[in-house]
Amino acid sequence: MTTIEPDSPVRNILLRISYDGTRFHGWQKQLHQGKEVFRTVQGEIERALAVLHKHPVELFGSGRTDAGVHACGQAAHFFTDIARIPSESFIPALNSILPKDVRIIEAAQVSPLLHARFSARSRTYRYFIRCGQTAFAHQLPYCWHIRHEPDIEVLNRMADVLTGELDCTAFSAAGDQSKSKSRYLYGARFFFDGDCLVFEISANAFLWRMVRSITGTLIRLEQRKGCKEDFERILRSKDRRNAGETAPPQGLFLWSIDYPAELLMPQEKPDSAG
Repeated sequence: MTTIEPDSPVRNILLRISYDGTRFHGWQKQLHQGKEVFRTVQGEIERALAVLHKHPVELFGSGRTDAGVHACGQAAHFFTDIARIPSESFIPALNSILPKDVRIIEAAQVSPLLHARFSARSRTYRYFIRCGQTAFAHQLPYCWHIRHEPDIEVLNRMADVLTGELDCTAFSAAGDQSKSKSRYLYGARFFFDGDCLVFEISANAFLWRMVRSITGTLIRLEQRKGCKEDFERILRSKDRRNAGETAPPQGLFLWSIDYPAELLMPQEKPDSAG
């Protein structure tokens, strides 16, 4: 493997990342006395970046994912002092070092003002559900298998509630430390992708385990012949005890992150004010 000599100037590189979360203890690096205690996605990529740069490089992710949760479109950025490599060449360079359960899908130079977490306008998750008596063995690490066949029209009537500024306390996990439980939701829907039922939801941000809490509540409420008004009452109660079970992690994928177009440009636009 060839390493690349560092040079200047510093550039901000935004990555789109795919990973199989099965064998990871989540996205975020966890340290104890300066050493990693679990295998994490952030830790693996930072090790690969250090090999290329010949010095430590900090990686900033758009947000955390829990152990067992996957990603098709996680976003993260880092600052590089390697000047002579085109940004897209970081894709094969990093993938040649990374383990097979982490892949860099895209790499682009962006504005130095872009921060993967704080600049994100929206985040989209998809949750995959296999319905019926059985599922193929190779599908089980990437879906929630349920035995009944839900009524997708009922599910979508309930999901229609999930739009606008909402207090999502009813779907927050006990350990969530967010100061505010309000989030702006851009919408949610169920649809079929082949024979797989998919729940898609977009928001400016999410509480810890919020997507899995909502998914589990909707599926079990439909199973009990609940309706849109029942789901609205759960939301208004602001009480997690009124919601349903938390869906398991393996069906959840961080699907995409959206950023303002001007921050995706390599350089800041000059101020036109006189």
